[in-house]
Formats: sequence, structure tokens, C-alpha cells
Amino acid sequence: MKFSALHLKRYREIAALLWKYGRSDLAKQLSAEEGFGLDAPPAGADAPMENNAATPEHLADDLEAMGPTYIKLGQVLAGRPDLLPSNYLAALERLQDRVKPFPYAEVEEIVMAELGVRISKAFSRFDPEPLAAASLGQVHAAALRDGREVVVKVQRPRIRQQIAEDFEVLAQIAAFMDGHTEVGRRHRFVSIIEEFRQTIQQELNYEREAHNLVTLGANMKEFALIEVPQPVLDYVTRSVLTMDHVSGRKITALGPLDLLELRGAPLAEELFKCYLKQVLVDGLFHADPHPGNVFVTTSGRLALIDLGMVGHASPAMQENLLKVLLALSEGNGEVVADLAIQMSEKLKEFNAPEFRRRIAQLVALRRDQGLDQLNIGRSLLDVSGIAQDGGLIVPSILVLLGKTMLQLDEVGRLLDPSFDPYASIRRNVAEMMKRRLGHDFTRGNAFSTLLEMKEFTTALPSRLNRIMDAVTNSELEIKVTATDAKTVLVGMQEIANRITMGIVLAGLLVGASLLMRVPTHFQLFGFPGLAILCFIAAVIGACWLTVSIFVQDYQSRRKFRR
Repeated sequence: MKFSALHLKRYREIAALLWKYGRSDLAKQLSAEEGFGLDAPPAGADAPMENNAATPEHLADDLEAMGPTYIKLGQVLAGRPDLLPSNYLAALERLQDRVKPFPYAEVEEIVMAELGVRISKAFSRFDPEPLAAASLGQVHAAALRDGREVVVKVQRPRIRQQIAEDFEVLAQIAAFMDGHTEVGRRHRFVSIIEEFRQTIQQELNYEREAHNLVTLGANMKEFALIEVPQPVLDYVTRSVLTMDHVSGRKITALGPLDLLELRGAPLAEELFKCYLKQVLVDGLFHADPHPGNVFVTTSGRLALIDLGMVGHASPAMQENLLKVLLALSEGNGEVVADLAIQMSEKLKEFNAPEFRRRIAQLVALRRDQGLDQLNIGRSLLDVSGIAQDGGLIVPSILVLLGKTMLQLDEVGRLLDPSFDPYASIRRNVAEMMKRRLGHDFTRGNAFSTLLEMKEFTTALPSRLNRIMDAVTNSELEIKVTATDAKTVLVGMQEIANRITMGIVLAGLLVGASLLMRVPTHFQLFGFPGLAILCFIAAVIGACWLTVSIFVQDYQSRRKFRR
């Protein structure tokens, strides 16, 4: 493990954070246990604080003070109402776009270094005051030389090095947890930290985000009520992203009267339908649709912004996800459990009957809830949580989809309080299935299938002739390879040896009994000597056989446990 002054400082800050909130009302709400079980403050941590000092607002402030990696963690937690109480969610929401901005002088320096020209040469107007500031960058309103209104996202200075150092510390802590705790072995914190690191690395590459905007915009063209702002590719680099300005407001900024005037029901249906297409047909979906990233435009459409975080679903995973969503919408817990087992990696302690029972209970409970409590995202996350607790390692795409659908459900409720996501799935499943089939049947797939059919039909006659010749000449052989054949043969040999030894010992006992009636001059202990020798040999052999059986059985049980 690498030690440095910077790392030691980070260890102290993390220990202080865990101590402060591990003894607060947050830990008590998350678990039935009192805090995290810390009886004394960690070495180097701050002194114990009263519970009322660890407020939700303080958590947001503390994460912001620790830097962009922890601000991003706060943003992720703000979109997970299944993990945190509502008062903490409200406090962490400000980390999504109300973080302390960095000075405009640094903005000018970064833009000039990235674009190769001064701001005044590239833009006719560039507002010094940012529209929003988040963990990785901040956004400024501007206008191009031709008058086109745009927004410019500028990455925070020296952020890549800071995030790399933070993840080095987090990876060390995760490795310790995985190697020394049961909860770490089950949840695999190293994998979680690595996925989190890759996600942030993708968000740090604004060129990738521009590509995501172009791809998603092309995929969403058929939805008249959905808008995706497009990038200005000549003004895009790894640290600067220029894209169309969306004229509108965040959905969370709309008041009750604005929401009443808005045609919320068709917007919610269109939004949910477009996400079903992204996940189940395109395989590329916007993975962070929290209310702050969904704008209502002045024309009454919905605009999806901030495509730094996207999810990718393979064709096989798309089919499994479709089956899971259908089973949840129909309330079929058995199918949900079977699909979760099929998609996941099993640990040794996995108990299939108990897992199926808990999933069936969860799905039945969700099905019986009122319309205002229906939440498909929470159901997916609960399934993932039960799977992890029961000894299954679920694919990360399932958790990401659950988080995405959870945020999408929240947006849908804001647009239309009576929106039913399960009913929307049932309404759109037929069209999604048709699109899946059409998406799979591409020209490349058709040519590949034709080539395989050509190869099969060309080689079939010669292969049939060889089979028929082998049958005619009695040369056809069938070989069966048993993976455990060697183990079975060794076991059978041990059984045969024990039986043979038992027969020999029985023969000695019978022979000794018969020899007891034969008088001889050689005697031991007043009995015929040969008979006594046979008895002694039988006793020694029986003791040896008994001890060897117990020893070998004990060793076999230990080997089986390992």
C-alpha cells in the first residue's frame, strides 16, 4: 500500500466523515443497528459531535469540501431515494448544479488552451457568470459569431489528477474491505469503485459526451415531444463542450400553476416510451435523467441534457431486461427470480428457495400498492438488493437501469401524478418487441446467416456420406467424456479395497475360531498359538481399517468444504 502525506490526509478525512455520520440519525435511519458500530473515534478523526451537528446540509457541505469525486458521489446518492431519507436527498440535490464555481479567469485560460483562440474570437458573447456549476465543470451561456445561442461546459482545472488520487485511496480501502470483511466479499467494493471510476472518466471526456448527444439525438428523432441539444463539433474538446442552448426551465423549477398548464400526461408517456426504446432497442440510454437534467422548453417539449453518464446494453442483456420489465409489470415474481438467477453470478451461500420466496413476496407487495406508490425503478433496485444479500452478484447494468428508471419515475410523477409506468410497459411492449426483431435483422446479420447456410448445405452431402460409410463398416464410435470420471473411479477403488480388507479380516476370525479346536504343542495364553496369532492379526487389521476410514472421510469432508 502506498503511503503519502496526501493519502494520509484523505484517510483522516474519510475516517472523520464515517465517524460523524456513522453516529448520526442517518445511520439510524439506514439500519436497525446503532450507527456503524464505532465505539471510539478513528485515529486522527475529529472529536465526537452531537447528533444534531450531523445534519443533511452538513453532509452536502462536507462532500463538497472533499472535492469533485465526493461531490459526484453525493450527486449519485441524490438520485437514490431507495438508499437515503428524503431530507438528505433534498440537501444533496444542490450538488447537482449548485456547487461553488471556479473563477472566470480560469475559464478563459482553459477555453483558450483547448480551442486555440481567445474567447472574444470564438464567441460574440460569453457570460462570465455560470448558469450552473457541478462537480466536474460549469456551464456558461454564450453566442457564436453567427448569432447562434449556445451553452459552453468547461471542465474544472486540474480535476483529472485529483480524481485519480482520490480513486487510488478509495481502491485501497475497497481492497481492504473485500479481503477482510464479509460485506466486502459479498458486495465486491473493488468492482463497484472501478465501475464508478470508469463512469467518471467517461464524463471527463467531453468529446465522448458530444458523440452521445449526436447518437441519442438521431435515435430520438421520431419522438416529437423529446429534444436532445446537439453539440457544435468545431468547439468541442476533451475539456470544453459547446452545444445548443435549450430555452426553458428545469422541471423542478416549475410551479404548481405551470404544471397545471402543461400537458403532462402525453409528455410522461412519450418520455417513458423513448426510454424503453433507448434501453430495449438501441442499447444506448441516458443513465442520469434526474429532474435537474430534464428541461421543459418554451415550446412545451422535454429536453434531455447532460449525457456524460450513459448505459450500454448488449443484445442478450436487452432481451433479459425486457423479460424482467414484463414480469414486473405482470406481477410474476417467479419469472423475475428465475431471470435474476440466470443473469447473475452465484456465490456458495446462495439459497435459491429463500431467494425465490423473497422476490415473490416483493413483487406481490409492489403489485398490491396504490397507484401513487408504483415505482418500477425501486422494484428493480430492490430485486438487486435482495439478490446481493442472498449471494448473487447481479450485473451492473441491472442496477444502473434501476437507478435510471427510479429517476424517470420521479420525472413522470412530476409531469403526471397519475402516470402508471407498469401500464406504459404493457402498452408499448408489442411495439418494442417488433422493433427488437427489426433491429436484429440487419443486412450484416442477413448476409452472415446466408453464408452459414451456404457452408452448411455445401458440406452436408460429404458429411452424410462419411457417417453412412462408418455405419456400414461398423466403424461408428460414440465417445462419452465424464468430467468426474477419475474421481468416481478412485472412490470405487477405495470402496473395493475396504470390502476386500473386510473379507480378509472375516476369514482370519473364522479360521482362528476353527483352529481353537485343533490341539497343538504351540500355545499362547493357554490356547492354541496359531489361533491366537490369527485373532491378533484380525484385531490389528480391524483397528487399522477403522482408523483409516475415519481419517480419509475427515480429509474428504475438508477438501469438499474448500
